[in-house]
Amino acid sequence: MRRSGMDRASAARFVALGAIWGSSFLFIKVALEGLAPAQVVLGRLLAGAIVLIAAVAVRHGTWPREPRMWANLALLAMVGNVLPFFLFAWGEQRVGSALAGVLNAATPLLTMLIGLALLPEERATLVRFVGLVAGFAGVVVILAPWEVGAGAGALSGKLACLGAATCYGVSFTYTRRFVTGRGYGSSELAASQILLASAMALVLVPVVAPDGPHLHGSVVAAVLALGAGGTGVAYLLYYRLIADVGATTASMVTYVVPVVAVVLGVVVRDEPLTWHMVVGAVVVIVAVALAEGRAAAPRTIPAVSSP
Repeated sequence: MRRSGMDRASAARFVALGAIWGSSFLFIKVALEGLAPAQVVLGRLLAGAIVLIAAVAVRHGTWPREPRMWANLALLAMVGNVLPFFLFAWGEQRVGSALAGVLNAATPLLTMLIGLALLPEERATLVRFVGLVAGFAGVVVILAPWEVGAGAGALSGKLACLGAATCYGVSFTYTRRFVTGRGYGSSELAASQILLASAMALVLVPVVAPDGPHLHGSVVAAVLALGAGGTGVAYLLYYRLIADVGATTASMVTYVVPVVAVVLGVVVRDEPLTWHMVVGAVVVIVAVALAEGRAAAPRTIPAVSSP
């Protein structure tokens, strides 16, 4: 039975979820010390698939049977996993993990914009319009296009991370329209999607990253944390949290993730903390809260929202 408040167990899950997803950007940075971006993608997908498949087996879940559902999940696997995972890894070769985490905070904003464009039931109210405009102003501040001295590489890295957040927005909207409400549990859908994404990555990696990996302890640990933790365990925590305290409270982890990413990037890797990162992040987070209308529960829950 869903509770209106958050007890100690739910609070612990909430904190753990924010920490796991917020630290994903740091782990990507560490994994890149021995792997190409595509290899990071493959490693985290395989580790995540093992965790989620095990969860389905333990719960005696039912795998999708309809070819159309598998086709939808295949599209989601590419747009919601392979492509954004690659863009974040590619982007973090050029920008810090803290900045990548801040740019990921634009995901709810982009999801809402895409939903307004593609979902007939979504309505553009004045409050949403103001929130969206303010949010994208915050994104521009984060991107800081006036910093010419940073070079084209830094700007391309920022745009890659923003592109990853856009992919998540597309995948969440598509999930709501074509996948959820078809009689399958969240674990089964997620496991199927990650399994398909792993198969795609297995095909793509030899083509885009033919050189062998340079594995050492920290790289392996980072990939396992990304996959088993960020894509596997965190996903199960998220849906348990939704069942316990509701989607509105669970979705507030969105506000924790960029804070954790920034703290870890600055403290662990000594990354710079600029004024435009802080100001832009605050503007985006406030704009998302305004546009979503925090008094009402979200009408959609993403299938796989690992950054």
